[in-house]
Amino acid sequence: MLGENALEQQLAQARAALRDVSRTVTPRDRVESVAEAADGRIRVTIGTDGRVSDVDIDPRVLREGSEYLATELRHAVNGALDGQDDGAAEPMPDLAAMTATVERLQDESLRQMREISRAVSETMRKLQRD
Repeated sequence: MLGENALEQQLAQARAALRDVSRTVTPRDRVESVAEAADGRIRVTIGTDGRVSDVDIDPRVLREGSEYLATELRHAVNGALDGQDDGAAEPMPDLAAMTATVERLQDESLRQMREISRAVSETMRKLQRD
């Protein structure tokens, strides 16, 4: 069983390691993504900054009417935006929040460990007197 000082030292090391990781982790870079709609007659490109960088519309698609154009343009933009997510399989965790939670839990654990240790010591003293 770990003594109180050894436990505190391990918890301090764990906190330091978590802080180090949070400093070195960088968000994933976005990639350019392209999507097409209206049988390839509408093409939308989303740049690495996450903004629409190019919209290419074949003039023949205009004959289909404004509702059709709006619907297909929306499909192309949403498809290109969805393509931005391909590089990121899962969202980046909030390491600062995780660090704060771990520190709070560790502090609470130490407090409880001290209380348990005091209770055990007191019980042992009572048993030795009897």
